[in-house]
Amino acid sequence: MTLPTSVTSATRKLGTLAVLFGSVSAFAAPLQAHEDHVRSDQTLDAEARCEAVKTSVAEAGFSDKVTVTCEDGKAIISSDTYPDHEMMTGIVGTNEQIPVPAKQYDAPIPLEPALGDTPQTRDAALGVAVNGVPIFDYTGGGEMTQEDLYHYQTQHDTYQTQQLDACGGHAGRGDDYHYHMKPVCMIADMENAGDDAIIGWAFDGFPIYGDNNPDGTPIVEGMLDVCNGQTDETFGYRYHTSEDAPYIVQCLMGEVEDLRDLPRTAPLVDAATGQGTEPGRPPAGGVENLIFTQEEDGSRSMDYSYQGEDYYIRYSPSDTENCYNFETKTVTNGGEIKTGEFCR
Repeated sequence: MTLPTSVTSATRKLGTLAVLFGSVSAFAAPLQAHEDHVRSDQTLDAEARCEAVKTSVAEAGFSDKVTVTCEDGKAIISSDTYPDHEMMTGIVGTNEQIPVPAKQYDAPIPLEPALGDTPQTRDAALGVAVNGVPIFDYTGGGEMTQEDLYHYQTQHDTYQTQQLDACGGHAGRGDDYHYHMKPVCMIADMENAGDDAIIGWAFDGFPIYGDNNPDGTPIVEGMLDVCNGQTDETFGYRYHTSEDAPYIVQCLMGEVEDLRDLPRTAPLVDAATGQGTEPGRPPAGGVENLIFTQEEDGSRSMDYSYQGEDYYIRYSPSDTENCYNFETKTVTNGGEIKTGEFCR
């Protein structure tokens, strides 16, 4: 069987941020859930699907940071969730969390996926991009109910509430970087950027593509279901990004053995106390001039201002593996300067 290959010579030019992210409109009509409610035809067997996952990472050019191993019926995409592209800069609605590399994030992709009859949601990642960065739904308000899937969550839209950087992501509760919409900076870095390039994999085993069909044709309005997916001749089903909400995978249409087994990144632990860190609280009205900088020695700094005063979160690797020395001055802590060692 011949696997589809991605375009490796032509790179799609990205337009302005407004064009890339698109405008938000409330869902014009309730999105319909997948109506077939049947298992997808196994167009590719498990071995071929394993190769497809490996190929998607390799052709995108991320094999130096992302590994794929296939075992026990799953392709495991492993990474530190920390991308090479710019992060965080430009965020207004910050939660005062900062990206810290994960110890090891193992994302399981089933190699014998099957469509179910009920869309599944969770308050964590629904998939992973080919650069190893987790992919969440578009909201920042916790897990959506079944009813929420059919109604645009304006107040929880991470893009409209200015919680995302120019690349479509931010750091969450676990000081983990992840995407909530199309990963435009990752796509710009992909060696095979194009409509037929797989940009990620959902945790039910189905691939994620960009705004268009893999053959380059536009997606007909109303074709995508409630999870932002449609049938696929090769994989049985596929997800897409979109200019309007829900922007990216909103739920999982395929069967998942147990959502509780899917990976999530826990908050950092205070090395002195062994306790997890408390979540940051978004400053009312947002911050200004947020800039995230990185140095070759692994030190990072997120600097911003709020109501005329400067704040920051800074860290650098400590002598202990997967641990970092922090110095912070945050709105959450009332501007008090705090230091400490925190670990993954």
